[in-house]
Amino acid sequence: MKRRNFIKIGVSAVAVTAAAPAFAEWTPRRPINAILPYSAGGGTDALARAAAASADGILPVPLVIVNKPGSSGITGATEAAAARPDGNTVMVTSAGSFLLTSMLRDKDVNPFDSFEVIAQIGNLTPAVIVPANSPFQSVQDLVDAANANPGSLRWAHNGRGGFHHVSGQSFLNRNNLQAQDVPFKGGGPTRAAVIGGQVDFAFVGIQQAAGFENELRVLALAAPARDPVRDDVPTLPELGFDYVAVSSPIVFFAPNGTDPEIISGMEAALKAITETQQFADLMFERGNVPAFLTGAETEARLRQMQIDTQPVIDALKEQG
Repeated sequence: MKRRNFIKIGVSAVAVTAAAPAFAEWTPRRPINAILPYSAGGGTDALARAAAASADGILPVPLVIVNKPGSSGITGATEAAAARPDGNTVMVTSAGSFLLTSMLRDKDVNPFDSFEVIAQIGNLTPAVIVPANSPFQSVQDLVDAANANPGSLRWAHNGRGGFHHVSGQSFLNRNNLQAQDVPFKGGGPTRAAVIGGQVDFAFVGIQQAAGFENELRVLALAAPARDPVRDDVPTLPELGFDYVAVSSPIVFFAPNGTDPEIISGMEAALKAITETQQFADLMFERGNVPAFLTGAETEARLRQMQIDTQPVIDALKEQG
């Protein structure tokens, strides 16, 4: 998609915010630390930093992104859940990965019992990506190689139980393929492993390919419809391959027990942020588009995802 076309779509689809929204009942006085439970450089990190950069003039204090990677996002989530519920510490994360990891590992910390959902600001969709010099020119090439030597191919994702892992494993399961999975701590390290040839392919957010077109080749999008930015990439259903549609909303959470007025104020602020032209521009540079949902809409989406993915999670638990 041409940049000029995207900007026209962005301006017509969202109202550019010229002034701060009215949420006088919530007036933060200290910087808001947003714990991000993954390494810097990944898709979630990129979207969170785009929001932080676009908050000037909307929030009266800085929005600071604090990376706390570990245990596929659970380490940072545990710290965020234990924070004082005063609005000064929140979490921004790949909510799909957080949900699926908590389901797979039966963790005490989870999206529904440990947090209040504030809002969704964007969405990540997995894609099948190979190094630019890979012999695999198509998904069919990759499938043929996997069938010729079962278990010989290595594939990367950003943590077992995360939505990229679940998406990739569902593709392998549905197409009767065997490959060795290699987890990494975040989208940035996963992308680096593909570029470096440490793995044969990866399931990682299509946004990870933005700016790395000379190092990576995107074979397909694991989604029912094409990506609005990379609309030249076919989907797995278009190519005739079965899979389970798993994407991930990028969501801000507050510790359980946070005052509803704070939640409401943060939700309004995030909505205003996602409606700025600056946020739209930064998202486009990162290969994405704004996608705001209210807290209630986001929670409903996550609960439906929990229902839809339970069979995949049960199968992964059986595999050990």
